[in-house]
Amino acid sequence: MKRIEVVAAILIDKDGRIFATQRGYGDWKDWWEFPGGKIEAGETPQEALRREIREELDAEIVIDDLWRTIEYDYPQFHLTMHCFRCRLAHSHLTLLEHEAARWLSPQDLHSVRWLPADKEIIDELSRL
Repeated sequence: MKRIEVVAAILIDKDGRIFATQRGYGDWKDWWEFPGGKIEAGETPQEALRREIREELDAEIVIDDLWRTIEYDYPQFHLTMHCFRCRLAHSHLTLLEHEAARWLSPQDLHSVRWLPADKEIIDELSRL
């Protein structure tokens, strides 16, 4: 089975809200996810996450720590997703790749349709 390794930003603002983005393309179009993407050759996960957030949101982040790593089997591939707790270095965000985005309180996290691999994290975050 094909293996894909990605990074994801669990962006949390000063009010405890979590940032969610809606995919605008592919098989999972319209599903919600944490921003991030594939790790390129020669990159550390943290370098990849900073690059992906610049590319997707035109933003700079501060990475606080690794929340956890999710292993998930999609029908076409196995996903390894390193999820980092982060915050914005500045309040500026511009959607460059996603259809929509929302800041969700922990209680509202289940109000959108999350990608299957993200659901495990959502269940943990909703209990905060």
